[in-house]
Parts: sequence; C-alpha cells; structure tokens
Amino acid sequence: MRCTKRKKEKIPAHPLPLTPHASRIQVAAGLISRDGRYLIARRKAGVHLGGFWEFPGGKREQGESLEACLRRELREELGIEVTLPVFFRIISHAYPEKTVELHFFRCSIAAGEERALGCDEVRWVAAGELAGFEFPPADRPLVELLQKGVTCHAASDPLPSLPHEGGGQVGVTSDE
Repeated sequence: MRCTKRKKEKIPAHPLPLTPHASRIQVAAGLISRDGRYLIARRKAGVHLGGFWEFPGGKREQGESLEACLRRELREELGIEVTLPVFFRIISHAYPEKTVELHFFRCSIAAGEERALGCDEVRWVAAGELAGFEFPPADRPLVELLQKGVTCHAASDPLPSLPHEGGGQVGVTSDE
C-alpha cells in the first residue's frame, strides 16, 4: 500500500456558525395614564408581532436619546405631544431573532388627542383589564407588575424578578 502526501487543508475553527448573533434593539415605550387607565396601542398587521397590543413607543435611532425617541414615536404613531418622559423600568427580552431592551417612561399627554396613525387601534385600559389583551412576551412582565398594583406613578416600588415563557428570567430594573 502506497501513501501519497495530501495537501494540507485549512479547516476553520468553527466550520459552521455555533449560533447566529441576535441583534439588540433599544425601544422607548410610554406608560401614559389618565383617570386610572393606561394608553395601549395595537400593532399593525404585517409587522413583527402584528396584532399584539403594546405600550406605545418605538425603536431608538442612532444618535437619538431614549426620551427624544419616545417623543418622536408618540408624535408619529399617535399624533400627541407628551410631558417630559420620566424613567420607570427597563425590561430585556430575547426573541429568537433579536433581543429587545424596552425602556419604559412615565409621561402624560401635553397636547393633541390620541389617534391611531401608526397603529391599528388605541385604547385606554385599567390595569385589571390588561390581561384581556394579548401583549408580546417582552411586555408581559410589566403587565404583571401593573396588575399586581405597581403603578407607573411609584418609581420606587420594589421589583420582583419575574419568570417569562421559556423558563428563564426577564431582566427587570428600575430607576432606584
């Protein structure tokens, strides 16, 4: 049997990607309350998580502060101007395709009447009624907090570590 010398092949350290790196998206969302009710918006059909309800807001653009992002998004989506946004909570959630970091801010409507401009519908809902609306997984820890009586008016409330679907923990922080 005769052995022939084979050309050495360069084998990459990881021939197949181990896991794709999910992108991280920062979102500013408004906790707008009036007369004991929260303003929620239904996402347009055909977009990521279309048809789900959410606390209105949107993705932060490069170079934009989260507060400016929230004001811009509320103007574009609802036609309203809001008071100075006050930080309330951050909730991070890993979806298969991306990680969303939700920055929730307390604010009130300063000018305008809310209209569904960049969403399918808007509603004012009491905390106890939020369970009747389907929210994306990233919003559910906040919905649970609000249903337990943690209000967006008390930024110093203690924050439990809440489980999320899939068994892990959702990162929840406050402005303490």
